[in-house]
Amino acid sequence: MSTSYDPSGVHPVLGVDAGTTTLREADHLVRDLASTLALPPGTVACTHLIRTDARRGTAVSLEFPDHESAATAWRHLTESEPPQGDREAATQAATDHTARRSGRAVLFPGMEHLTGMVPLSDLLERTAIDRVIVVGATSGETPDPITPVHTQDHVRPEWREGELVLALVPAVGGTLAPFEVPNPTPCCADHG
Repeated sequence: MSTSYDPSGVHPVLGVDAGTTTLREADHLVRDLASTLALPPGTVACTHLIRTDARRGTAVSLEFPDHESAATAWRHLTESEPPQGDREAATQAATDHTARRSGRAVLFPGMEHLTGMVPLSDLLERTAIDRVIVVGATSGETPDPITPVHTQDHVRPEWREGELVLALVPAVGGTLAPFEVPNPTPCCADHG
Protein backbone atom coordinates (compact mmCIF):
# COMPACT_ATOMS: atom_id res chain seq x y z
CA MET A 1 0.00 0.00 0.00
CA SER A 2 1.32 3.47 -0.74
CA THR A 3 0.26 6.96 0.09
CA SER A 4 1.25 10.46 -0.93
CA TYR A 5 2.03 13.25 1.52
CA ASP A 6 2.91 16.65 0.13
CA PRO A 7 2.34 19.77 2.23
CA SER A 8 3.33 22.93 0.37
CA GLY A 9 6.89 24.17 0.69
CA VAL A 10 8.58 20.77 1.09
CA HIS A 11 9.77 18.04 -1.23
CA PRO A 12 7.12 15.46 -2.05
CA VAL A 13 7.26 12.28 0.05
CA LEU A 14 5.63 8.92 -0.67
CA GLY A 15 5.09 6.22 1.92
CA VAL A 16 5.18 2.55 0.92
CA ASP A 17 4.24 -0.44 3.03
CA ALA A 18 4.92 -3.74 1.29
CA GLY A 19 4.54 -5.89 4.39
CA THR A 20 8.23 -6.02 5.32
CA THR A 21 8.94 -7.01 8.90
CA THR A 22 12.67 -6.38 9.41
CA LEU A 23 15.08 -3.56 8.64
CA ARG A 24 17.02 -5.88 6.33
CA GLU A 25 13.82 -6.60 4.33
CA ALA A 26 13.06 -2.88 4.23
CA ASP A 27 16.61 -2.13 3.00
CA HIS A 28 16.07 -4.64 0.18
CA LEU A 29 12.70 -3.04 -0.62
CA VAL A 30 14.42 0.36 -0.89
CA ARG A 31 17.00 -1.09 -3.29
CA ASP A 32 14.26 -2.76 -5.35
CA LEU A 33 12.25 0.48 -5.50
CA ALA A 34 15.36 2.46 -6.45
CA SER A 35 15.84 0.16 -9.42
CA THR A 36 12.19 -0.32 -10.39
CA LEU A 37 11.26 3.35 -10.07
CA ALA A 38 14.62 4.64 -11.40
CA LEU A 39 14.86 6.99 -8.43
CA PRO A 40 16.55 10.26 -9.44
CA PRO A 41 19.68 11.66 -7.75
CA GLY A 42 18.75 13.58 -4.63
CA THR A 43 16.11 11.09 -3.50
CA VAL A 44 16.14 10.27 0.21
CA ALA A 45 14.75 6.82 1.05
CA CYS A 46 14.16 5.82 4.66
CA THR A 47 12.96 2.82 6.59
CA HIS A 48 10.54 3.22 9.50
CA LEU A 49 9.62 0.90 12.34
CA ILE A 50 5.84 0.59 12.41
CA ARG A 51 3.94 -0.23 15.58
CA THR A 52 0.18 0.11 15.15
CA ASP A 53 -2.76 -2.02 16.24
CA ALA A 54 -2.92 -3.45 12.72
CA ARG A 55 0.77 -3.80 11.92
CA ARG A 56 4.18 -4.57 13.42
CA GLY A 57 7.06 -4.26 10.99
CA THR A 58 8.71 -1.75 8.70
CA ALA A 59 7.62 0.68 6.00
CA VAL A 60 9.52 2.92 3.61
CA SER A 61 9.40 6.61 2.74
CA LEU A 62 10.72 8.19 -0.45
CA GLU A 63 11.46 11.92 -0.60
CA PHE A 64 11.85 13.18 -4.15
CA PRO A 65 13.83 16.22 -5.28
CA ASP A 66 10.94 17.44 -7.44
CA HIS A 67 7.23 16.96 -8.04
CA GLU A 68 7.65 15.45 -11.50
CA SER A 69 9.74 12.49 -10.30
CA ALA A 70 7.34 11.95 -7.38
CA ALA A 71 4.36 11.94 -9.74
CA THR A 72 6.10 9.44 -12.03
CA ALA A 73 6.85 7.13 -9.09
CA TRP A 74 3.30 7.52 -7.77
CA ARG A 75 1.86 6.54 -11.17
CA HIS A 76 4.14 3.51 -11.38
CA LEU A 77 3.24 2.38 -7.85
CA THR A 78 -0.50 2.82 -8.30
CA GLU A 79 -0.85 1.62 -11.90
CA SER A 80 1.08 -1.59 -11.35
CA GLU A 81 0.10 -4.12 -8.72
CA PRO A 82 0.17 -2.06 -5.51
CA PRO A 83 2.35 -3.31 -2.65
CA GLN A 84 0.45 -5.50 -0.21
CA GLY A 85 0.61 -3.52 2.99
CA ASP A 86 -1.16 -1.18 5.31
CA ARG A 87 -2.20 2.34 4.24
CA GLU A 88 -1.88 3.62 7.84
CA ALA A 89 1.73 2.39 8.00
CA ALA A 90 2.56 4.01 4.66
CA THR A 91 0.98 7.29 5.81
CA GLN A 92 2.87 7.18 9.11
CA ALA A 93 6.19 6.65 7.29
CA ALA A 94 5.54 9.55 4.88
CA THR A 95 4.34 11.86 7.66
CA ASP A 96 7.28 11.13 9.96
CA HIS A 97 9.76 11.59 7.12
CA THR A 98 8.21 14.88 6.03
CA ALA A 99 8.32 16.17 9.61
CA ARG A 100 11.93 14.95 9.90
CA ARG A 101 11.16 13.27 13.21
CA SER A 102 12.05 9.70 12.29
CA GLY A 103 13.34 7.55 9.49
CA ARG A 104 16.55 5.61 8.93
CA ALA A 105 18.10 6.80 5.66
CA VAL A 106 19.20 4.03 3.31
CA LEU A 107 19.58 6.28 0.24
CA PHE A 108 20.58 9.92 0.60
CA PRO A 109 22.61 12.52 -1.32
CA GLY A 110 26.35 11.93 -1.07
CA MET A 111 26.16 8.36 0.20
CA GLU A 112 28.30 7.24 -2.74
CA HIS A 113 31.26 9.00 -1.02
CA LEU A 114 30.95 6.84 2.10
CA THR A 115 32.99 3.77 1.26
CA GLY A 116 35.94 2.44 3.23
CA MET A 117 37.62 4.95 5.53
CA VAL A 118 36.70 8.65 5.16
CA PRO A 119 37.56 11.71 7.24
CA LEU A 120 34.69 12.95 9.39
CA SER A 121 34.87 16.30 7.55
CA ASP A 122 34.13 14.57 4.21
CA LEU A 123 31.21 12.71 5.76
CA LEU A 124 29.66 16.01 6.86
CA GLU A 125 30.63 18.16 3.86
CA ARG A 126 29.94 15.75 1.00
CA THR A 127 26.67 14.17 2.14
CA ALA A 128 23.22 15.12 3.40
CA ILE A 129 24.22 14.17 6.97
CA ASP A 130 23.81 17.27 9.15
CA ARG A 131 25.69 16.14 12.23
CA VAL A 132 27.10 13.18 14.11
CA ILE A 133 26.84 12.02 17.68
CA VAL A 134 29.29 9.70 19.37
CA VAL A 135 27.46 7.12 21.45
CA GLY A 136 28.86 7.12 24.98
CA ALA A 137 30.78 10.40 24.61
CA THR A 138 30.37 12.53 27.69
CA SER A 139 31.56 15.86 26.29
CA GLY A 140 28.90 16.23 23.62
CA GLU A 141 31.50 17.86 21.35
CA THR A 142 31.89 16.91 17.72
CA PRO A 143 35.07 14.88 17.15
CA ASP A 144 38.04 16.37 15.31
CA PRO A 145 37.15 16.77 11.60
CA ILE A 146 40.19 14.72 10.54
CA THR A 147 39.07 11.70 12.58
CA PRO A 148 38.80 8.70 10.24
CA VAL A 149 35.40 7.02 10.02
CA HIS A 150 35.43 3.34 9.04
CA THR A 151 32.12 3.19 7.14
CA GLN A 152 32.05 -0.57 6.53
CA ASP A 153 30.14 0.57 3.41
CA HIS A 154 27.02 0.72 5.60
CA VAL A 155 25.96 4.17 6.80
CA ARG A 156 22.40 4.68 8.09
CA PRO A 157 21.78 8.16 9.53
CA GLU A 158 18.39 8.91 11.10
CA TRP A 159 16.07 11.90 11.11
CA ARG A 160 16.12 13.46 14.59
CA GLU A 161 14.45 16.78 15.35
CA GLY A 162 14.75 18.00 11.77
CA GLU A 163 18.35 16.90 11.15
CA LEU A 164 19.86 13.84 9.50
CA VAL A 165 22.08 12.50 12.31
CA LEU A 166 24.59 9.66 12.20
CA ALA A 167 25.35 7.80 15.42
CA LEU A 168 29.00 6.77 15.65
CA VAL A 169 30.99 4.70 18.14
CA PRO A 170 34.70 4.80 19.00
CA ALA A 171 36.64 2.18 17.06
CA VAL A 172 40.17 0.77 16.96
CA GLY A 173 43.08 3.17 16.54
CA GLY A 174 41.26 6.38 17.35
CA THR A 175 38.79 5.96 14.51
CA LEU A 176 35.01 6.05 14.55
CA ALA A 177 32.47 3.69 13.01
CA PRO A 178 28.71 3.80 12.46
CA PHE A 179 26.75 2.46 15.42
CA GLU A 180 24.71 0.23 13.11
CA VAL A 181 26.75 -2.63 11.69
CA PRO A 182 26.02 -4.15 8.27
CA ASN A 183 25.37 -7.75 9.30
CA PRO A 184 24.55 -7.98 12.98
CA THR A 185 24.66 -11.38 14.65
CA PRO A 186 21.09 -12.42 15.40
CA CYS A 187 20.26 -12.76 19.08
CA CYS A 188 20.98 -16.23 20.37
CA ALA A 189 22.86 -17.24 17.19
CA ASP A 190 25.78 -18.65 19.15
CA HIS A 191 23.73 -20.75 21.54
CA GLY A 192 20.71 -22.92 21.08
